[in-house]
Amino acid sequence: MSKKKAFALRVNEDTMKAIEKWAADEFRSTNGQIEWMLYEMLKKSKRLPKK
Repeated sequence: MSKKKAFALRVNEDTMKAIEKWAADEFRSTNGQIEWMLYEMLKKSKRLPKK
């Protein structure tokens, strides 16, 4: 399992509400949703680190 690094993230209140709703709709935690969103964007832009 890969290591995870904690960090503070400032997000606009309306954006956060939208992410929280999306996470609930997908049965994910808010943190899990943000991780998934970041992963998907890295994959889409072909910027995922090589294994």
